[in-house]
Amino acid sequence: MQTPTIDDGSAGAAIAHRLVAARRGARALPDYPGPLPATLDQGYAIQDLAIGQWPQPIAGWKVGRIPPAWETRLGEERLVGPIFANAVQTATGGQTARFEVIEDGFAAVEAEFVFRLGRDAPAGRTEFDHAQAADLVEALLIGIELAGSPLPDINTLGPPIVVSDFGNNAGLIVGPEIPDWRALAEADLRCETFIDDASVGRGGAGSIAGGLLAALAFALSRCARRGYPLKAGMLVTTGAATGIHDILAGQRAMISFGRWGRLHCEAVRASGEPA
Repeated sequence: MQTPTIDDGSAGAAIAHRLVAARRGARALPDYPGPLPATLDQGYAIQDLAIGQWPQPIAGWKVGRIPPAWETRLGEERLVGPIFANAVQTATGGQTARFEVIEDGFAAVEAEFVFRLGRDAPAGRTEFDHAQAADLVEALLIGIELAGSPLPDINTLGPPIVVSDFGNNAGLIVGPEIPDWRALAEADLRCETFIDDASVGRGGAGSIAGGLLAALAFALSRCARRGYPLKAGMLVTTGAATGIHDILAGQRAMISFGRWGRLHCEAVRASGEPA
């Protein structure tokens, strides 16, 4: 009997089903549940199928950087994944958010500058430049992307695999707005990440290749071409400003954005839904 390939519709649907079931059940997957997608289009095809199986609407999109070695091979410098409405937390006034992590899966925190859109993307437009992207923005906020997957080795398997599993996103914590962000230099937007009070990374808007608006323009363009035009109120992350920092259940993370505020979260073991 011939081994199914990722080009088989049934194989992609089975992969999407297994990834979604593992996430909803908070069960780690020691191996990828099917043939590995070799291209971004194959990864996005599985992501589309998985989005159709998820019970919550999309509240925004995460943008991640594709490593240079993979960028040459795949022809794109960034990737996107959905952020679902039930996975968005608002943290203000020193509140501590919760990050439910899948035991033996992958979990990390990422310092993020997050755009909130004030208008829908124009119907029919599939390419956006920085100015067109900026024109849709209502606010820039500080945030933490909760990166998470049932696959412990998701990042080492490569960007097509990351794309297939919701872009390795497990949620988003959003904090206060950054007033008058358009007038600020990238050097003003700095941040530092701490795990259990130990500094694990420093960076800022200047760490994002091409700048924050490059990430937003990519998300607007890539999502529109896939049939997901961005809407008013949606949130778009711009990239890991201090790096990707692994976290385990029982640990705490704090990200300082200087005068713009601090965000706190605690990682707890995910219990998952009943089978």
